[in-house]
Order: sequence, then structure tokens, then C-alpha cells
Amino acid sequence: MTPASPITLSPIPDLTVPDEPLTAALDRAVADHGDRIAVDFLGATTTYRTLADEVAKGAAALVALGVQPGDRVAIALPNCTQHLAAFYAVLRIGAVVVEHNPTYSADELAHQLADSGATVALVWTKAVPAVLEARDRTALRHVVAVDLAHDLPLISRLALRLPVAKARRTAAAMRGPVPADVPLWHRLVRAANPLPAEHPQPASSEVALLQYTGGTTGTPKAAVLTHRNLVVNAEQGHLWTKHRRGQETVYGVLPFFHAFGLTLCLSYSMRIAATLVVLPSFDPALVLAAQRRRPGTFIPAVPPMLDRLVTAAEAAGVSLRSFTRAISGAMALPAATAQRWEEATGGLVVEGYGMTETSPVALGNPFDATRRPGALGVPFPGTEVRVVSQSDVTVDVPPGEPGELLVRGPQVFTGYWNRPDETAEQLVADGWLRTGDVVRVDDDGFVLLVDRIKEMIVTGGFKVYPSQVEDHLRTMPGIQDVAVVGVPGGVMGESVVAALVLRDGHDVDLAAVREWCGRKVARYAVPRRIVVLPDLPRSQVGKVLRRVVRDQVLSLPAT
Repeated sequence: MTPASPITLSPIPDLTVPDEPLTAALDRAVADHGDRIAVDFLGATTTYRTLADEVAKGAAALVALGVQPGDRVAIALPNCTQHLAAFYAVLRIGAVVVEHNPTYSADELAHQLADSGATVALVWTKAVPAVLEARDRTALRHVVAVDLAHDLPLISRLALRLPVAKARRTAAAMRGPVPADVPLWHRLVRAANPLPAEHPQPASSEVALLQYTGGTTGTPKAAVLTHRNLVVNAEQGHLWTKHRRGQETVYGVLPFFHAFGLTLCLSYSMRIAATLVVLPSFDPALVLAAQRRRPGTFIPAVPPMLDRLVTAAEAAGVSLRSFTRAISGAMALPAATAQRWEEATGGLVVEGYGMTETSPVALGNPFDATRRPGALGVPFPGTEVRVVSQSDVTVDVPPGEPGELLVRGPQVFTGYWNRPDETAEQLVADGWLRTGDVVRVDDDGFVLLVDRIKEMIVTGGFKVYPSQVEDHLRTMPGIQDVAVVGVPGGVMGESVVAALVLRDGHDVDLAAVREWCGRKVARYAVPRRIVVLPDLPRSQVGKVLRRVVRDQVLSLPAT
């Protein structure tokens, strides 16, 4: 491909690609900052030295379960200290982490577990029944339960035993039933001897992570990310933020099973030897309690989180002035949200752009006066971008014209797990990755989003694939056909709307639709609104025209 317009390069080109596994960052943190608090989970603290010991014991426990280099180990956990330790324990022995949303249904978990070929699953106690239900459809040899309560401070663990309603509700939210034949992870770790230091380390070129994404089709497939991909993206982030090693406090409010939270919290915070304040889920009250206890300096988040935190802090009289930097991703950062955050903190917030296939960050706004809310930003260090014709990726569009964004850099994935055809569609000649997003580059080199080629919906930072919701709704009695679209949803980005064609003599309301969807799809994908149409607009080949449906929905009164 000979570009007709210049390739846009990163403004910070001096990236040295480290030749090391992701676990090397933990080794350095222990050597340089062993007594520094690595994790604060609801007030329970773990130093880097203690964390490294937990990782070594966890690695030995996995070896005892028969895990070998290259084996896939599934992790289906909320944010907690054990998630961090298990993640690095899997990597330490050269095995491959497969992250899963712990709230997925048995069917969703079964597909991913079977597809990855995972042989061991480390699972939140509340998700154990779903994994056991799916087990016969997978290659799993061992299911190990992880008790979140084990990570709590001692006084909090004791409080869960109190015979009062609040304690029972809290315990029920954190724990689930575990059959007697399912071992507990913390007991396996406690009984293990640490993995010997001389145990072979994985090479930087080896696979570290299978991260599931819907890509352009909505069919979940695993992006294959190497140690090098993840190490590079963490190092790119360090060059971007210029954070002080061993002096930062990062707030882990994003889910670790998501590519954004995984890189910014699990790998980036380790690389800069930060204290990671871990929250099991995003709750403004929990964040503010942590802020009173251990003020943060950096928070990766999605825009609705930032908005809610400012509102809650103002109401509670809690200062956010310790936060010097924030990075917003997964959806557009509204200018009003950026202004509110910067006024509340006195720090900076910038927007980043990426996808699972780029580990995940590829572009970002600079942490200076040139930042531009609403723009995707400029390429990360060592990253190149091109803007090409939507119909022919070999043809670059003229400067300033819209086209599909292509990305190339050391953080770009190696392909999709066991899907060579889809890999070939996504990774084109010379290592360029098709993003599926239509952008243009302005005169200052900033990349601006014009539209999405993909029809996914982004709500609250989560991706909703319309076809998955539609497939389930078509099984609901009374529904003849359905199209799911996203419409503007305020601070949530987009709101999920289901346009229904009903069978003769049937009536369906929103409550029934939400209940039906709640059985099979993630909570964030459940429609927030329904409209009833006499028919769905289709192309000449019979494909539903979702964009036309969306226009119809927008023309109707919001009810």
C-alpha cells in the first residue's frame, strides 16, 4: 500500500520496546518498593513483597493442578486482591489468562470457556453455579472457587457473621454457594510452597492473554495478546502520563475483566509501582470512603463515573483535589464532564481511544493545554495511524476527509484465537489493523470520530452487540421480529432501544421485555425502552437497516 496522504505519527516517538514478560514489572516493584502498599481493597492492604509471595504460591498451586505453559486458565472474578494475584500467578508459569465477566450466564460462559479450551477456572463463588452448569460443554478439569470476603479486613470479615439483616445482605452480595467438592483458591494458595525463583519465565513473544471481544460482528471471539503487547501498552501509558514511579495511587474502579481496566489497573499500575486502590464494583460511596482513607492521584474511568463522582463528592463534602490526572475511555468524553472534573480536582482529564485488539490504547489526548475533549486524540508513542477509503483499504483519503481508521504499532494484537479468516479481515497488509471506525484528521493532527462502521452500542462504557440481544428477544412469545439500536443516552453515552414487530393479537410491555432479557443477556444490554413498529425496514437482500430503525425511533416521542 502506498499512502496518498501522510501517515500520522505519535508526537512522542521515542518508545523503547521492552523485551520482557509482564511479570518483570512485579519483580522490579518488589526490588525497589517491596514495603510499599501494592493493593488497598476496602481498607485491607497488601505490600508488593506480600503480593509477590501470594503470586509465587498461587503459581505453585496452579502447577499442582496440572497447569503447564501455554495452558489457558479462566478467571471470572470481580475486582479484588485475589484477582490481581491470580492474574500474575497464571502468567508467571507461562500459562495464558482468559478473562471473563463473572456475571455472565452459563450459556455465555460455556461458549467462551469451550472456545478458549481453558482447563482450569478460577471463579467467584457467586459464579460457580453457572460455571458448573457449563462445565460439560468445556475442557475444564478443575473449577476453583474464590471467596471475595477473604480479601476484606479482618473486622469486616467478622462483621459478615453477625446475625443482623445488613450483614446477611452484604454476605449474600459477596458470596455464593460452593459445593463441597469445589476447592477454595485461598486455601490452595495457603497450603502451597512458593514457586522456585529459577522456574522458567515466559518469553515476551509468548501469549499472555485471550481477551474476548465482539469485534465487528458481535460474535464473541478472543483477541490474542502477547506479553510484549501488554508490556508495550503499559510503557506507552507511562510515557504519556509521565507518572512518578513508586509515588502514585491509582483507583481501580474499572472492571479488571475488561481490556481498559486490565491494562490501566493490572499492568500499568504495576509498571509504575503504584498503590492500586481496588473497588469490587463502581460505587461512588465506596470511592469516596477510599478517597478519605487513601487519596488517589490517577483514575482511569468512563465519563459517567467521573460525573457521578463529582456529584457525590460535592454532596458529601469530600475533596477530589488529590487527583492530578484522569483518563477517560470506552465512549466519547463530553466537554461538560471534562470541565466539571477539572474544576473539582484541579487536575487534568483526557480522552483515550483504543480497542481490545490494541491492548487496548492506541490514541490519546495530551496531558497539557492542547487536550481536546471529544477528540480521540493523537497516536500513542510508537503508533502510526492512517485514514483510508471505507470501500478500499489500500487507498488513503485526502487530508481532512473522512475514512476508516487504521492503526499499526507494537501493541496491536497477533490475531483472533483459532479464527484465521477473521484475523485476515481485521489485520491487513503490513500489519495495519482495521478499527471499523470512520474518522478524519484535522490540521493539528488530532483524530476526530465521525461515525461507527460497527453497529455496536456503547452504554456506560460497555459494548452491546445488537444481534445478541435480538436473537434472544426473537424467542420471546409475542415478538415476531426485532431490531436493537442505540440512541443518545446522556452521560451513559447511548441507551439501548428495542424496536419490536409483534405477532397478531399479542401485546408486550417494557417490563416483560426487560425480564426476558435479564435471563440471558448482561444487565447493561437490557433495553431501556421499546417501540412497536408495523414492520422493520430492510435492504434489497433482506437485511434489517438498523440506521433507518434508529432514525424512526428518534422521530417518535420518548415514552
